[in-house]
Amino acid sequence: VESGASLPSPAAAGSIRKGAHIVIKGRPCKVLEMTTSKTGKHGHAKCHFTATDIFTGKKCEMLESSTHNCDVPNVHRAEYTLLDIDDDGFVSLMEESGDTKDDLSLPSGTDDSNKLAEDLKAAFDDGKDIIVTVLSAMNEEMIIAMRESK
Repeated sequence: VESGASLPSPAAAGSIRKGAHIVIKGRPCKVLEMTTSKTGKHGHAKCHFTATDIFTGKKCEMLESSTHNCDVPNVHRAEYTLLDIDDDGFVSLMEESGDTKDDLSLPSGTDDSNKLAEDLKAAFDDGKDIIVTVLSAMNEEMIIAMRESK
């Protein structure tokens, strides 16, 4: 069943605010700053977005006419129980329904995500019950947080 979390939806550039999500160069990003320039001689106000990629943390910028539509990614968070971490760095997770999810690997790519991967391995090796938070948008998923289950 496709939840639609993969498809971005359109929104007018002028309606997107700081803290919202936007697609820049095909990547889901979180808006850090949005400035609007005044309408010029030929008519349209421009919106300047500064944002970070929600998966890689890379900074992105985009200039768009305020009346034009921008894509807004459908960002979803879900919590899973960590069942196993294999030698290749893939994790086995359990959904609330009891189904298992085996298609995710440990987070990597940035200092924060590498540290999270190490913390996850250490906590798992200690035999702790771990709940992970998975962020998904545009057919991409990544573990972004962990906590010990009570």
